Amino acid sequence: MKKKQLLKKNPRKNPGRNPLITGTIILTLTGFASRIIGFFYRIYLSRLFGEEGMGVYQLLNPVLALSFSVTAAGLQTSISKYVAGEISSGNARSPFRVLMMGLSVSLCLSLFCTGAVIHFSEWIAVHFLLEERTASMLRIIALSIPLSAVHACINGYYYGIRKTALPAFTQLLEQFCRIFCVYSAERLAAQNGTVPSINVAVAGLVVGEFFAMLVCIGAVYFRYYRAVSAPASPAAPSRSCSKITAGLLSLAVPLSVTRIVINLLQSVEAVYIPSRLQAYGYTSAAALSIYGVLTGMALPLIFFPNALTGSMSVLLLPIVSEADAAGNKAAIRRTLGKTLYSCLTLGCVCTLGFLCFGRLLGQMLFKSPLAGNFICVLSLICPFMYLGTTLSGILNGLGGAVGIFFINVSSLCIRLAFVFFLLPRFGIYSYIAGLLFSQAYTTGCYLLLLKHLLRKR
Repeated sequence: MKKKQLLKKNPRKNPGRNPLITGTIILTLTGFASRIIGFFYRIYLSRLFGEEGMGVYQLLNPVLALSFSVTAAGLQTSISKYVAGEISSGNARSPFRVLMMGLSVSLCLSLFCTGAVIHFSEWIAVHFLLEERTASMLRIIALSIPLSAVHACINGYYYGIRKTALPAFTQLLEQFCRIFCVYSAERLAAQNGTVPSINVAVAGLVVGEFFAMLVCIGAVYFRYYRAVSAPASPAAPSRSCSKITAGLLSLAVPLSVTRIVINLLQSVEAVYIPSRLQAYGYTSAAALSIYGVLTGMALPLIFFPNALTGSMSVLLLPIVSEADAAGNKAAIRRTLGKTLYSCLTLGCVCTLGFLCFGRLLGQMLFKSPLAGNFICVLSLICPFMYLGTTLSGILNGLGGAVGIFFINVSSLCIRLAFVFFLLPRFGIYSYIAGLLFSQAYTTGCYLLLLKHLLRKR
C-alpha cells in the first residue's frame, strides 16, 4: 500500500512507463536525425541535379502519395488500433493475425497499383503530371509501392504494441541506403566524366524501401516465433480471420477514402502550380525551378520541427482511443492541455527563428536567395501547422475522422482557389498566402471539432 502511495506521489521516478513520453522521445530523436540527414541529402541533390531537376523529382510526390493512400495508409492506422485492442485480450498470437490479415489486403492492392503505374506510366506523365520526363521515373518508383506497403503495415503493428524502436531504426536505415545508392552512382559516373540522371535518385527510394522492408520482416518473424513458442492463454479466445478482416476494413476504408480524396486534391494542386506559374509569365524551366525551391528546399525546412509533433500525433491516437474507451475524461483533458501548450510554444519559437535567420539558412544550406525569402514568409505557418498535426491525432483517437475529412477537403479547396485564380495574376507569393490562410482555417476548425467532441462526452 505504501509503495503504491509513493508511486502516486512520485510518478516521475518511472517515466519509462508512460508510452507517450517514451515513444515520442524515440520517434522524435529518430525524426530529427532522419530530417537532418534528409536536409543534407536534398542539398546534395539540388547541387547535383539543379533546381529544375528537383522540380521534376518533386512531381513524383502526388503519385507516391496516392498509391500509399490506396495501399497502406488506412490499413496502417487500422492495424495499429486493432493490435492495441488485441493485446488486452491476453492472446499472444492474436495481434499477429491482425497484422497478417492487414498485410494480405495491402499486398494485393499494392501489386495492382504497381502494375497500373508501370502500364500507364506514359499517360500519367503526360496527362496527369504534365511532364513527360517523369515517365521513366514512374516505372522505377512503382517498384517501391509493395515494399512501402509491407513496411507501413509492420510499422502499424509496432505502433499498436507501443514499440517504436523498429520503426525508428528502419526510418534511418531507409535514409542511409537511399543516400548510399545515389552517392555510389554519382562516384561511378564521375569516374567516367559524366553526371547521373535524376532517375538515380528515384532508384535510391526503391533501394531504401527494400532494405527497410527486409529488416521489418525479419523483426516481426522473430517476434512471432517467440509468441508461437509461448503457451497460449485458454481464457483468450481468438476471432476468425473474416471478423478480423472486416474489423480492419471498417476503419481502414473510410480512412483510405479520406486520404485518397485529399491526396487527389493535393495532386491537382502540386501538378498545376508549375503550369499556373507559366500562365503568370515564367518559362517552363523557371516555373519548375521555383516549384523545386518551394517544395524541395523551403517547405522541408519549415516542416523540420514537425518531427516532434508528428511523433506525438502517431502515438496520441492509440493512447486517446484507450482513454476514451475507458471513459477517462480526465486523462484526455490532461493530454490535450499538455499537447496544446507544447505545440504552441514550439510553433512560436520556430516562427521567430525562421523570421530572423531564414534568409541566412536559405543561402547557407541551399545557396538560394529565393529559398531564404520563402522560409521567412512561411515561418508564420509554424504555430498553426504544428498544432494541427497533433490535434489530428487526438481527433482520430476520439472518433472524429469524418470531421477531419471535411475540414481537410475544404482547406484544400481554399488552396486550389488560390492556385487557379490568384497564382496566375499575382505569382508564387499569392500561393504561399493561400497556404497560410488554409492552415489557420484548418487549425481553427480542428479546435472547434475537438470542443464539440469533448462536450458530447
